Amino acid sequence: TGKSFFQTSLERMGWGAAIAAFKQLIREEEYHIAFIKIILEDLKQGNADPGSIGGEVEFKPTHFFDERAKSEFLRECLEGSMVPDVTVFNTAWLIEKDLSEFYEKMANQTTGKAKEALTMLSQWEKGHELFFREFRDKLTEVYSKMPWGG
Repeated sequence: TGKSFFQTSLERMGWGAAIAAFKQLIREEEYHIAFIKIILEDLKQGNADPGSIGGEVEFKPTHFFDERAKSEFLRECLEGSMVPDVTVFNTAWLIEKDLSEFYEKMANQTTGKAKEALTMLSQWEKGHELFFREFRDKLTEVYSKMPWGG
């Protein structure tokens, strides 16, 4: 799961803000899991009231880094030559992209509150996807322009 990947990746992360971002993601993934369990339980109980499936849950946009922290993070990546972090960010991007697409596909196959809940999850994962893609792209660009060898 995404949560397991983020927990394992914490051991490889070399910078405090990246670690903090991954810890926040772990908390959010736990929240997603709890939310999905609520939805499934409501549906198992035959909850036909579209206003009550999943309860009144609001997904707020995730802001892992402000603009200054983003710049500092990229600088730290360069100074610390954190190439393993590039692969972590790429893998995290792929996980979040897959989840976003999965939830979107499932939302398109249902109606009512279940559709709303799946759409919320898809949009939330899309925010995570964009975050990781931004860093993956920036780090890839920077590393591709570095002198590598003689």
